[in-house]
Amino acid sequence: MGRILQSVGYTLLAIIGLFVVLLLFSSLMIATDLTKQELIDKYANEKSFFYFLPSGAEVHIRDQGNKDKPPVFLLHGSNASLHTWEPLVAQLKDDYRLISFDLPGHGLTGATPQEDYSNIAMANFTREVIELYDFKSVTLVGNSMGGAVALRYALMYPRETDALVLVSSGGMERDEDDGGVGAFSLVGSDIALRLMRYFTPRFLIAGTLEGVVADPDNFVTDEMVTRYWELLRMAGSRDASIKRFSEADLEPPLEPLLRAVDPATLLIWGSQDKLIDPKYGIAMNTQIIGSLLKLYPQAGHLAHEEMPEQTAADIRTFFDRALYTE
Repeated sequence: MGRILQSVGYTLLAIIGLFVVLLLFSSLMIATDLTKQELIDKYANEKSFFYFLPSGAEVHIRDQGNKDKPPVFLLHGSNASLHTWEPLVAQLKDDYRLISFDLPGHGLTGATPQEDYSNIAMANFTREVIELYDFKSVTLVGNSMGGAVALRYALMYPRETDALVLVSSGGMERDEDDGGVGAFSLVGSDIALRLMRYFTPRFLIAGTLEGVVADPDNFVTDEMVTRYWELLRMAGSRDASIKRFSEADLEPPLEPLLRAVDPATLLIWGSQDKLIDPKYGIAMNTQIIGSLLKLYPQAGHLAHEEMPEQTAADIRTFFDRALYTE
């Protein structure tokens, strides 16, 4: 009898131990939604403003720099936000008017009423933002997904696009064996996408950021990881990301259209980019007629943040040729 009770006791202890482990695992893995207002309170600043567009979406915008200079719109990458442009804004603010905004499903803009997160929809969204201003034409700077959106916009509105700067841009057909980095390596799996609606651990975000840059020890900070992690968890944003990734194959490819890109184009690529290999930048350079490619040996996927001084210098030189400046 005593042995039976002892066995039952061990079993109960094992069950309790398993429950505690599962509880701890859940606390690390399950990430709850955050409200838009609490994130606005934390991540908006005195340069931020919010505007309801004709489509019904509320966009988060920052309008910085020299308002007497040519307008430059900054389009961030996948699961990033306008915050990614702040180091470059600091370098270029005296020379250009720099307008950044959070794309649909991202940052403090978040989910939109149409629930369309394709590059074409984002180009239309960009048009709505640009039409808030009285500009005859604009220049677009885009990173990664934002580069693909900038290309779509330039193809849709060639006469109103002065120039393009594309930093590790999307737009080229990728090889099937390109596995991605961190969380991006999981988005091809429907099961993984569904799980990421609730299981979005902070360490996954940290690992992704560390994997896409050349020198993570001197680039990725706790503050940066927390910002990416929390903005992704704004109510509706994870659902938007899941929809965007799951429907990516439904979008018509950009690559066959690249020879029709008319504006002067500067391509900037980090040679250590593990997310969109530099070979795609070289290929894009051959497709976009007259484009200029700059490779940065010491940068990864976020050259504009990793090397803002060099990026700014190359942009100035390019704009001096591509744009009319006083």
